[in-house]
Amino acid sequence: MKALFKKIISLRTLFQPYRLLGVLTLVLGCMFLKPLLLHLYHFIPQARGTFTGWKDLISTFGLLTLPQVVLGIALVLMSIGLFLRARVAWSFTLILLIAVALFNFLLHDGRHHIGYLSLIDGFFLLWFWREFSQSSLAAGTLFALISFASLLTYALSGSLYLGDEFHPAINELSTALYFSTVSMSTVGFGDIVPATAAARLFTVSIIILGITVFATSISAIVGPVIGGNLKRMIKGRISHAMRKNHMIVIGATPLALSVYTGLTEQGETVTVIVPPGVNHEYPADADLIVDDPSSDKTLREAGADKARYILVLRNDDSDNAFIVLAAKEVVSGDTKILALVNSDKNLSKIKRVQPDIVFSLQTLASELLLRKLSGEKMEAGNLMDLLFQESH
Repeated sequence: MKALFKKIISLRTLFQPYRLLGVLTLVLGCMFLKPLLLHLYHFIPQARGTFTGWKDLISTFGLLTLPQVVLGIALVLMSIGLFLRARVAWSFTLILLIAVALFNFLLHDGRHHIGYLSLIDGFFLLWFWREFSQSSLAAGTLFALISFASLLTYALSGSLYLGDEFHPAINELSTALYFSTVSMSTVGFGDIVPATAAARLFTVSIIILGITVFATSISAIVGPVIGGNLKRMIKGRISHAMRKNHMIVIGATPLALSVYTGLTEQGETVTVIVPPGVNHEYPADADLIVDDPSSDKTLREAGADKARYILVLRNDDSDNAFIVLAAKEVVSGDTKILALVNSDKNLSKIKRVQPDIVFSLQTLASELLLRKLSGEKMEAGNLMDLLFQESH
């Protein structure tokens, strides 16, 4: 029964909305690409050597072929961003789906089922928009590469198609690449000049799109990095300001987590200190410091001098003793230090470092068992005295 329950939980994790939408977007991109790629695969070997120039080649394949290929590839790549739950991938996928739907509904040879599937995918992306809240550097970089590749494809194909309308004419791929790069970067050396109105409008479009793509790409890549650092700085300053008259829980044991949960449910302000390299299950919004808890610097950062209680709840008694010694050098007179004793043989050693309260579950459990076996009853006061022992 337990194994079945674990399988159900794993399946539930697998079929999260963002995963299903990523798969749907991937399938949609492949469906959109398949007929175009098959057409190119069968057509190119037959038509080899029949083209007299770039304009003839682009005219034969059609001006819409390259944008459709770019759209399909972009959808496939954006599905990776959806798996990463990236916000930039979510927004860019919505734009791509609208474009795919328009292609399939407006063109005479469009496939309407792909258009309807695009609308369904877009609807569910809007419905589950909260699933895509991550600022991913990987997704931002992917977005930047796709945007740059799409713009470069547009600039190359347009400059080759309108090659005779420039002075000097653009008849080679290397010249088209040079002109596209110069125009996209808005350098504008002026050695290749558009001679007609169509060529001028095309050049203006490259310049505007180039500025937009570069600005958006930089924000998509740099934004998550700066935003994450700024968020950590602000969170650290706010948390430091709030660390007053609070509780400090040290450790990542099940007992420490349970105490943290109980205190937060009671409305207490709690700061947690976890040593580096120790796995923990504290929530993401916890006021958490990952550092050496026996360090004066770490305890001061946690506001030990302004805390009401410091709860030392690690599963190693020697570590707890060192933390108590360090805490006594930092705390004020109003702060109480409670230390957990995991083994009865270390009870006297922990008491030597003089925490305010010693907490021993093992002592309590053995005493309860002995009282039960002897038939004696235990009063509530005696129970609390056994559980929490004053060390001085």
